[in-house]
Amino acid sequence: MMSSRQEIVKRAALEIKDGMNVNLGIGMPTLIANEIPDDQNVFLQSENGLLGIGPYPVDGEEEADLINAGKETVTALSGASFFDNAESFAMIRGGHIDLAILGGMEVSEQGDLANWMIPGKMVKGMGGAMDLVQGANKVVVIMDHVNKQGETKIKKSCSLPLTGLQVVNRLITERAVFDFTDEGMVLVETQGDYTVEDIRECTEAEFKVKE
Repeated sequence: MMSSRQEIVKRAALEIKDGMNVNLGIGMPTLIANEIPDDQNVFLQSENGLLGIGPYPVDGEEEADLINAGKETVTALSGASFFDNAESFAMIRGGHIDLAILGGMEVSEQGDLANWMIPGKMVKGMGGAMDLVQGANKVVVIMDHVNKQGETKIKKSCSLPLTGLQVVNRLITERAVFDFTDEGMVLVETQGDYTVEDIRECTEAEFKVKE
């Protein structure tokens, strides 16, 4: 039986299409690299200067200098490119990233995203998320539906400091998939055994259900 995290990662991997340039955020999104089918020609980009990230290395074959933005050792596919930080962010800000899949702490019904800090706790850096939510052609957020206290993370308005306003195109949790449209937040899928009513009970945000 898959964990909720595995369910989220496998569902998120379906968002990646052949030929895309994709940025995977720090944390759970990096696990998606191992779920991309071998027959898809996809280039994964990292803010620290690598386009063409492969799966995680096998034990004993790690290259310490080859890391992603989360400082995890990775592999490089044939045809990968290495470049400096400025070029990496020019790639993001120039609209050359087809898809960014990021983790989230909170998402609002307007598609606002909070994913970089909790006030009072140590922050090591915001990474490239604020650039990615503005520059990527599509932003998908993956996160648990509720926090450790069982409180919803999908709110009418975010209570944590924002990464971006109205920047989320799709939200994937272990319970549901939502799109953010001109008509508002729309439930497009339920996951596992969850019903629409189950989702309403654990979601503060108002949403419509796709017909």
